[in-house]
Formats: sequence, structure tokens, C-alpha cells
Amino acid sequence: MTDQANGHFELPPEMRNMAESSFRQARDAFEKLLANAEAAAGSIEERGASMRAGAKDIGARAIAFAETNVQASLNYAQSLVHARDLTEVMRLHGDYVQAQMKALAEQAGEMSQAVSRAAMDATKAKH
Repeated sequence: MTDQANGHFELPPEMRNMAESSFRQARDAFEKLLANAEAAAGSIEERGASMRAGAKDIGARAIAFAETNVQASLNYAQSLVHARDLTEVMRLHGDYVQAQMKALAEQAGEMSQAVSRAAMDATKAKH
């Protein structure tokens, strides 16, 4: 292994091949680790963008529903002001409550679908 006359150390070819093979494996493993880390970071970014888009859609729907509900309440209040008697007030109130219950049920269904869609989009971006 050592050449005493020249004063230098030399590895046998089998050990050198084994060391080079181990080094290549370590480098490949490191490159794979780095690639996986970069992919994970990209996936998190994509998921974040998808989640932001879903949240924006849900927020926009919530605002639109609130505007619709406030407008319905204002219309109801205005109709009460013009009611001629208690019978008309009771009819207007019944109509308003029935319409609002229907609207709220539809809005809840739409919000549920929007939340589900946003969750699925975020999950798709994950893969």
C-alpha cells in the first residue's frame, strides 16, 4: 500500500473503486434529496396559490350573499312602511321569512360547494 521509497500512499484499485462508488451514491442521494426539497417547496407554493384563490372565491361569495341579504332586508323594511294593516304586515313577514329561509339554504349549499371545490383544488395542487 505504501511506497516507502517514494514516500506516498496509494490505494489498491478495489478500494478506490469502492470509495468512488460510495461517493457517487452519496452524491446521487444528495441530489435526490435536493430535488425532493425543491419539489416540496414548489408544491407548497402551488397549494398556497390554490388556497388563496379558493379563499378569494369564498370571500367574494360571502360578500355577494351579504349584499343580497341586506338588500332583501331593506326591501322588507320598506314594504312594512307601506303596509296598510296588521294582516298585510303578517303576510309580508311570512313572505320575507320564507324567502330568506330559501335564500339562506341555497347560499349555504353554494358555500359548501365552494369550500369543497377549494379543498379539492388545494389537494390537487399538492400532487
